[in-house]
Amino acid sequence: MSTAASAPDTDMDVRASWVPMIAIAFGQAIMSFNVASLPVALGGMVDSFGVAPTVVATGIVAYSMIVAGFVMLGAKLVQRFGALQVFRIAVVVFGSAQILMTLSPNATAMITAQGLCGAAGAVIVPALVALIAENYRGSQQATALGTLGSARAGAGVLAFLIGGVLGTYIGWRPVFGILVVVSAIVLLLSFRLKPDQGRPEVKIDMIGVLFAASAIVLISFGFNNLNGWGLVLASPNAPFDILGVSPAPAMIVIGIVLGQAFFLWTRRREASNRTPLLPLEVLDSPQERAAVYAMFSVVALEAALNFSVPLYIQIVQGRSPLATAVAMLPFNLTVFFAAMLIVRFYDRITPRQIGRFGFAACAIALLWLAFVVRNDWSSGPVLLGLILFGVGQGSLVTLLFNVLVTASPKQLAGDVGSLRGTTNNLAAAVGTAVSGALLVGLLSSAVMRQLAANPTLPIEIQSQVNLDSITFVSNDQLASVIQATTATPEQKAEALRINTEARLLALKIGFLIMAGLALLALLPPGRLPNYRPGEIPDN
Repeated sequence: MSTAASAPDTDMDVRASWVPMIAIAFGQAIMSFNVASLPVALGGMVDSFGVAPTVVATGIVAYSMIVAGFVMLGAKLVQRFGALQVFRIAVVVFGSAQILMTLSPNATAMITAQGLCGAAGAVIVPALVALIAENYRGSQQATALGTLGSARAGAGVLAFLIGGVLGTYIGWRPVFGILVVVSAIVLLLSFRLKPDQGRPEVKIDMIGVLFAASAIVLISFGFNNLNGWGLVLASPNAPFDILGVSPAPAMIVIGIVLGQAFFLWTRRREASNRTPLLPLEVLDSPQERAAVYAMFSVVALEAALNFSVPLYIQIVQGRSPLATAVAMLPFNLTVFFAAMLIVRFYDRITPRQIGRFGFAACAIALLWLAFVVRNDWSSGPVLLGLILFGVGQGSLVTLLFNVLVTASPKQLAGDVGSLRGTTNNLAAAVGTAVSGALLVGLLSSAVMRQLAANPTLPIEIQSQVNLDSITFVSNDQLASVIQATTATPEQKAEALRINTEARLLALKIGFLIMAGLALLALLPPGRLPNYRPGEIPDN
């Protein structure tokens, strides 16, 4: 299978209207806006529902987990019933879920709403790719794919800006109410799309669905509960234990085994000439597999950063959602423009070169952040790090998606979209969950280390403050806890100092670990195509 980054334009004389792309881009935007709004609304939801930040993060994980688990089923529905028809139904479901999100009385309703959004997204993701393949060809298709990546990034920018302003001055709920209106607009715009014909002969492999969904749900759920249930040994919060071992890592292992079972089952199904849930043809070359590995890595890193920064600004610093939006705006704008402009370099720089540059930029940015981050996120050095990460991330997401789409025939466009959706959303779920568990674990370790050798805070005071089990909280929240103890003013000040230093140390070490992972991610791009459109492949 050819794996050029973008195919030469064989349809120079046929230029399709860009009006249908508006509906496609908006379809991507509503999903991205929803996910990007959750970190901005973090503080508001914590206050509204009276839960820990990690519970709100479960909403992000729930959305990503459902999309990743069922997007391959969504691709088959797109093929069987037609992309346009199922796209419209999914948009209606998404809009209805946003109504529940806007009115949600508690965290359970919020997580349920995000699960419904994920179910709709599982269909929208492959439908968008199929609609692009149906409406555009050649260089227009490459541009359309770049626009899809830009829509994702642009929606993130708007989510932070709109969510920041509304969350600060009105509340977090109107942010999601906007999506109800936009979903209705997308539904109306969909009537400008070229209708496609479904293929009733396409069969749905329900055993494959069961393997894939179970694997992804277990992996996502396991990572999301590593901190609460225990990294190795079961904690008191674990619902059960396996001979004293936490169920979280066991879920991850079982999920990986089921994932391997899915591929074995798929090969068996293809060998017997039956329709597989995911044709392995979309992964039949080292270049395509490298693109998938690289895509997982960069999206996981982005999810970790998108959770870490709002957590620190809103929960630790106690600042407003607007402050979060301002702090993250340079990053989101950079991702937006990088995703849009990188397409212009496809005829001058090979995918392998762009991939290596992108991950190198991400690694340098995260390493830089680990050394320069302070309590003031608006400082110039920190903004520089966020911008550099945005350049790498924006370049990578568009490039890797384009490599996968242009490597597959049109009839597999929906399957490529489902592969992209599975990879992106599983990475987002894992990245968010690991980031939360990592930061809380580092915080607990840093606090315990300082408490162990601290003469100012004796055991009796520590037990009253319960400092060793407090998650990320602001100094004001911690001060209110200390106020109810018998601690002296000196001891209260010392507890606040430990909390402040431990939080910053946890964040710095977290960035260092993320930088190390970005360096490891430099390996997959080495297998990407090393030639430009029109050149003879030389790998």
